[in-house]
This record gives sequence, C-alpha cells and structure tokens, in this order.
Amino acid sequence: MQGVLVIDDEPTLAGNIQKYLQKAGYEVKVAHEASEGLEQMREFGPDAVILDYRLPGMDGLAALREIRRIDPKVKVLMITAHGSIEVAIEAIRAGAFDYLHKPVVLSELKLAVEKALGQNQIESTLEYYQAQQASKGGLAAIVGESASIRELRAQVRQVLNAEAALKDAPPPVLITGETGTGKELVARALHFDGRRAEGNFIELNCATLPEHLIEAELFGHERGAFTDAKERKLGLIEAAHGGTLFLDEIGEMPSSAQVKLLRVLEDRAVRRLGAVRDRTIDVRLVAATNRSLPKMMNDGEFRSDLYYRLTTITLTLPPVRERQGDIPLLAEFFLDIFGRRYRRNALRFSKQALAALEAHDWPGNVRELRNAVERAVMLASGDLISADHLALAGSPSAAGSDRYRQRLGNGAFELPEEGLKIEELERDLITQALTRTKGNVTKAARLLGLTRDTLRYRIDKFDLG
Repeated sequence: MQGVLVIDDEPTLAGNIQKYLQKAGYEVKVAHEASEGLEQMREFGPDAVILDYRLPGMDGLAALREIRRIDPKVKVLMITAHGSIEVAIEAIRAGAFDYLHKPVVLSELKLAVEKALGQNQIESTLEYYQAQQASKGGLAAIVGESASIRELRAQVRQVLNAEAALKDAPPPVLITGETGTGKELVARALHFDGRRAEGNFIELNCATLPEHLIEAELFGHERGAFTDAKERKLGLIEAAHGGTLFLDEIGEMPSSAQVKLLRVLEDRAVRRLGAVRDRTIDVRLVAATNRSLPKMMNDGEFRSDLYYRLTTITLTLPPVRERQGDIPLLAEFFLDIFGRRYRRNALRFSKQALAALEAHDWPGNVRELRNAVERAVMLASGDLISADHLALAGSPSAAGSDRYRQRLGNGAFELPEEGLKIEELERDLITQALTRTKGNVTKAARLLGLTRDTLRYRIDKFDLG
C-alpha cells in the first residue's frame, strides 16, 4: 500500500483529505505542524507528501527543502490559499512536484497524487533498468588475466583517469577487434566506470538498419520531414545527451550519415531532419568495428576525416586464440552464468573438456566460447561436462560437422550418416563467411548467396553480430 503524508494546519481539511485518500486505497498520516511532519517523514517514509504553504513555525517552502533533504525522491504536492505565480515558481524550483490552490477539490487532489506516484513508478523502473545495464558493464566484466587483457584494462583506466579532469565531452574512442571479442564490454566499461555513469548508455548497431533509416534514428526528425514522419522524433544522439553513444560496426555506416556524424563531433551540435536550427549536445562517442577502416578509406568506403576524428583514442581487443591462459577462466565464467540460469549449479568441466577448449582455435572468439558453454550446459546429462558436450571441431560429436564441409562433384554437401542439425550447419557457415571476410557483412552475404538484409537477420538470430 502506498503512503501519503498530509501536512496542513487546518484539521478539518486534513481530515477530509485523509478519509478521501484512504477510501482510494492509500495509507495516510496527518501532521498539523512542519516539525511534526518532518518527524513523520522519518518514521512513516511516505511515497508522496501533501504540504500546506502556510504553516506555524516553519513555512511550507522551508519544510519542503527539509523534506527533500530527508528523501530526495519523495513527490511533494504543495497547496495554499494565498498563492501567486512567484510562490508557485519558487515551490517548483525548491523541488515540489505540483502546486494546487485552495479550496482543494478532493477528486483533483487524488488525480494529482496518482500522477505523482505514477511518476515514482516510472523513475523506479528506469533506475532498475539502469542498474541492470550497469551490472553488465564496468571493467569487472572484462574477464581474463592474460598480458593483453591486463594491458587493455590498464589503457581503459588511463582513459577514465584522464577524462575525470574534463568539464566538457571527452574525445571519441574507437574500439577495434575481430567479431565476438567483446568490444561492447569495453564500451560499457568506458561509460559505467566513468563520470558519465549516471547518464544514458545508448547503443546502435549500424549494420542492423537500412541506409534510409539510420539518419532518422541517429539525428531524429521533425514532423513532416519526410513522407512517414507523422510525429517529431528524438534522435539517439540527443537521447544520449550527458551520457554515451555507442556505435557498433561503424564501418557499415553510409557515407551520408558519416558526413553528419563528423559535424556533430566537430560542432557538438545536432540538427534533426527537417529542422532549421541546431541543438547543443554533450555526448561522448564510442565506436567499434571489426573491419579495417584504413583499408576502407583507401577503397573509398569510409571518410578519412571521420576516421582521423574517431582515432583520437584507439583500443584494440585481442582474439581469444592470442589470450594465453584466459580460455579456462572465460569458460568457468560462462559456466557459472549458465549454470545459474538453467539451475545446474553443480556442473563442472572434465579434464578432457578443458583440454578441448584450450586446443580449439575459436574463430568466433568470446561469443563462440559462450555459445559452446551454454550448449554444453543444456546437453550435459550429469554434473560433468565432457568434450562431446562442447561439440567443438575435432571432437567426436563434431565429426559430422567436419564431414559436411566436403563438397561432392555436383556442388552439394555430403550429409553424414548420423545426420546433422540444419541450424548448426547454418550458424557454422555464417561464422565461416564472416571470418573469411573479416566481418564484412556485404561480402559474407555474397559468399553465401544471400541478400545483405537476409544475412543480417540470420546474424541477429544466431547472436553472431
């Protein structure tokens, strides 16, 4: 039951408010002086406060400031018979959620309370999701003790320490590395371990949107800016104001959007599509790519001016095959996560399974390792995970997967006698194509005989992005 505290020196009005709100399902306490109300604040801990402006001893504005000091999140509705525009403005500035005039209409007061408590729920939900986001971020989420990972963490700390002295937005950061190496984790660490942790962390995979939509998503638009723009829309750049914008697979961004993004970085301002004026923004940009941007520049696929603006700070993630000693740590980390998720906390790896994990080349990097461990957790019949459960290349359970790679003379694949799973075959072929093309979705789609959008859908389906 939600609680409401009424602080008013008129006993009749306070009593009527109490009865009316109690009938509506609220727990209501009443105080007739500010000092008594502040004591109730500490003992009762209400969700909302109805506060009279004229009180004996301490006036309502002074009481409001004390209430906000005790509980900054509580919603305060101020009421008075001696109101003015100046008083209303002062009350709102002091932290009041709303301002009502006497005589109070109880039904209107109830609606104001409902609105205030509804805002409380919205803010609590946002805080929950922000906490969930933060739990997935931070340097602690970058698992590993290899020399390359320790150096990476040290570089991130250096960047964060340098940024702590800045008053404006820090320079962009470009994160490079093969697909599946964990570039998003580094982006989250830069946000959630830095001074922007309280701001929004907005992310966009530039390869997931068609070219004609990406500008509207990034920059927003005014009503009527184009045929389907029926309402004004806030762009992701504006939504990240005060926080971080993470652009994954920035190498897939169309040239027209690259030009506008460069202007945002240079001018610290954004203009919505169809707008006539710029809006100042304070956004730190983190971009990531698994492609060679210098090669793309030479091929005319990526703007050199944007590239040099993005590479003020560059962080490179090593592939798993170069992270000596980290594979067992990563495997145990994912085993703990998926063991709890599937309620199989007693699972452990056999010696053969650990040997198979370390012997594998991991072309899909950390993402492939995570998927292998989750599959093993699901398939293991007892408490011991064997090499067979991992289904890695070279293990008995993967023999069929090795055989279907052999082509027959007519161009078909040979179906192994024991059969195979179509989804596993599809995932494997997509992984091979992305590895061969160094993550270039367009070229991988060409290798597989698919359209780019179809391949992007399947990459998302198998979580290979």
